[in-house]
Amino acid sequence: MDLWSIENEILDAGISPVCGVDEAGRGPLAGPVCAAAVILPRGLEIPGLADSKTLSPKRREALFDEICARACAYGIAFASVEEIEELNILGATYLAMNRAIQGLSLRPALALIDGNRNSGIKYPSRCVVGGDGKCASIAAASILAKVSRDRLMCQLAEKYSNYGFERHMGYGTKLHYEALRVYGPSPVHRLSFLKKLY
Repeated sequence: MDLWSIENEILDAGISPVCGVDEAGRGPLAGPVCAAAVILPRGLEIPGLADSKTLSPKRREALFDEICARACAYGIAFASVEEIEELNILGATYLAMNRAIQGLSLRPALALIDGNRNSGIKYPSRCVVGGDGKCASIAAASILAKVSRDRLMCQLAEKYSNYGFERHMGYGTKLHYEALRVYGPSPVHRLSFLKKLY
């Protein structure tokens, strides 16, 4: 799959610059949701660039530094647990995405959003289903969002050491559910995601 075919088509139509946007952390029981927006130099080849879910943590960390060094612009932003509870997870995801786009040092003419929903995006945008595996800038954004969120969850693991966040990043694993049964929720748990437990 040529990761530049979608962007090249858009750029050839005179729409520039284009940013890719993706999120990490919609599904976990704890922690914020993170989004990233990335504008790459046209045709940039980064060996190994792919959907963050297909990469090892070590590979993601290496690619994170390379993307930050070589991107024309990038923005990384979070929506807090409180914002997730107030807005619901989709609303909070849009909030994080809008913040990431707003954080770019270049204003994009078009934002390519991973997935099939973009109604809450305040900027000109287009959905790309499976975009993190089809589109270079979305793949780059998926890595920045995933690594940034994982780093934050490892910091939260030190503060809330009973839950093993550094092992599951807040997702609903057996270990995580067992810790919740013993210790109850922490201040960084999404209570609306725990309704089955409480």
